[in-house]
Amino acid sequence: MKKLLAMLSLVLIMGCNTKKEAATDHRVFEIGVIADCQYCQCDPTDVRFYKKAPLRLQEAVTELNTHPLDYTIHLGDFIDRDFSSFDTLLPIWNKLTSDTYHVLGNHDFSVPDSLKPYIFEKMALKDRYYSIVKNKWRFIVLDGNDLSEHGALSEVKKQQTDSLFKLLSNKELPNLKPWNGGLGLDQLNWVENELKLATKNNERVGFYCHFPVLGETNAHNLWNYEQLSAIIDKYDCVKFYFNGHNHAGGYLQKDGIHYLNFKGMVDTHDSTAFARVAFHNDSLIIKGYGREPDRALKIR
Repeated sequence: MKKLLAMLSLVLIMGCNTKKEAATDHRVFEIGVIADCQYCQCDPTDVRFYKKAPLRLQEAVTELNTHPLDYTIHLGDFIDRDFSSFDTLLPIWNKLTSDTYHVLGNHDFSVPDSLKPYIFEKMALKDRYYSIVKNKWRFIVLDGNDLSEHGALSEVKKQQTDSLFKLLSNKELPNLKPWNGGLGLDQLNWVENELKLATKNNERVGFYCHFPVLGETNAHNLWNYEQLSAIIDKYDCVKFYFNGHNHAGGYLQKDGIHYLNFKGMVDTHDSTAFARVAFHNDSLIIKGYGREPDRALKIR
């Protein structure tokens, strides 16, 4: 009897930071993912076709609405510049029949300083970073512009941005660019608390951010990606990290975590990029559209 009680206690305390998860059947569900729609009424460059973005977003919305999605998330850079760009895209975005969420990108702040406080209302964001808890998953949505030249709005955040930038400048990091950003200490502490909650509730975890944390030589990485990675590495419940920002895309698997950089929708003259992600008990099945490839990612 003592052995039986001990085994039952072990099952009850198993959380997401154990090497083997408690046996849990997770409901199969799907989401939509779009990265870097990045619209403005601007002339194209060699690699950005801004005026095509509304049509591509409409095509994605039409396709995604044919599937019973739990939600659709945009991974940042909804616009490229100009506050009025939101008014072109939002009527299209709001046609989605699923729940919708936004991640803040660096270009979303490419508006006059006086209008930056109104970005969040436009994008229906109550908080700059937040979590979505569904189906025994905790989806952690990060704000990589927390400390940045473009997104730090308060004097305190501006001072913290300067301090972080100066601290990292001595390391000659390839990602220490003005178009990237970092996470403040308050957000890092919040992330750790979210992971502890996931541990307690035996939830799987996925991250959404605009900026990647892919490898040491990635010029698109969060400024202080090493700090975030050090936290993530402590918790085996983390299954993926999805981001945009690098429009070419990219993929890395590290310690059982899938780091996937989705391709930018705004790129190329005649193609698009978006995806559906199906969550199964043992895998993530990605159906890509346009330049986004199909993938089957095993969950440990």
